[in-house]
Amino acid sequence: MACIPGLNPPKTLATSSSSSSISNNLLFSSSARTNFKITQISKRFPRVSIAMATKQESELSLNALTSSDRRDEVMVAVKSSLSNCLSETNLHLAIPDLKSKTRGKVRDIYDGGDYLVLVTTDRQSAFDRVLASIPFKGQVLNDTSLWWFNQTQNIAPNAIIAVPDRNVTIAKKCSVFPVEFVVRGYVTGSTDTSLWTVYKNGVRNYCDNVLPEGMVKNERLPANIITPTTKAADHDVPITPDEIVQQGLMSQADYDEASKKALSLFEYGQRVALEHGLILVDTKYEFGKGPDGSVLLIDEVHTPDSSRYWLAHSYEARFQNGLEPENIDKEFLRLWFKDHCNPYEDKVLPDAPEELVTELAWRYIFLFETITKSRFQIPETTEPIHDRITRNVSKALLSLKN
Repeated sequence: MACIPGLNPPKTLATSSSSSSISNNLLFSSSARTNFKITQISKRFPRVSIAMATKQESELSLNALTSSDRRDEVMVAVKSSLSNCLSETNLHLAIPDLKSKTRGKVRDIYDGGDYLVLVTTDRQSAFDRVLASIPFKGQVLNDTSLWWFNQTQNIAPNAIIAVPDRNVTIAKKCSVFPVEFVVRGYVTGSTDTSLWTVYKNGVRNYCDNVLPEGMVKNERLPANIITPTTKAADHDVPITPDEIVQQGLMSQADYDEASKKALSLFEYGQRVALEHGLILVDTKYEFGKGPDGSVLLIDEVHTPDSSRYWLAHSYEARFQNGLEPENIDKEFLRLWFKDHCNPYEDKVLPDAPEELVTELAWRYIFLFETITKSRFQIPETTEPIHDRITRNVSKALLSLKN
């Protein structure tokens, strides 16, 4: 078994993820016709109260991550599904109501006229490209986002219309701002645009955020900051708030509203994560504008694809001793590829080792269950995933017509 950064022995194990290449005219608005679906989502993921995590709860989470009956159970299912990942969908070839397909890094987005059908696949992305396919990942991301969407409706309205399948969300169209709102609470990361990378290269003013001297990797920032990026097709580019407005990507009013929502969402996410023994380190948000002019949260929320999570219990001691935090995200997979190739420039990448793929699948499920306090439903394998999704989406679109 390969050694993996972020865990004490034994060491075994979401933009940004998803649809950066989606065109501006896609995604999200509100629909009063589908309150029944929103009700179903709320019942599946009830709202939570905020309370500080106890030390015992945090330690239990660490034990469950590295060794538990639930881990063993999940890993058996994961390994048996390695050859049955949802790596690609072609619903537009089977469902007449779907007019076209846009392929993002993780999501396949279908134009259904008044609606968009967003299918979250098992594709794993980093370095602005697909690295592997991870069993059950698409379902985990969809379930995780739905839970957070429900928790945060009072902070930032969203416009989910229907959830016909564990891998699928249906939404109304709106104009998508071509900006990703990356919110950070710590100086960390390994990619070219990570805060630690630019900081160690001497940058002290990043996206109009003045950074203090003398910081070290994984240190908490004096305050949470936003480091926006443009949603380029091949590589996200950091940009300042003034440049966003000057280039016409957003109006000043829309940027101000979206940035305020982003910071509020992140603060709430940090509090909920801490309640469950975790640190929400950084994340990214995307926003769109509905026909009524409202700024709406879209894409995904606080998933392990779009966010970095550390275990709270051991963070301070490890930081003081110069050790990497124990993490529950895809950072270890990023580091493996950086150690074995140039993931930005090599045309062909090596295959991710099976032990890393299976461990990442478990970590995503573990994070979902830890945050939501609900049990992940391992899908049935009797029906091919693509057939199941096609059937469920067809029924949902027919229902929305009536």
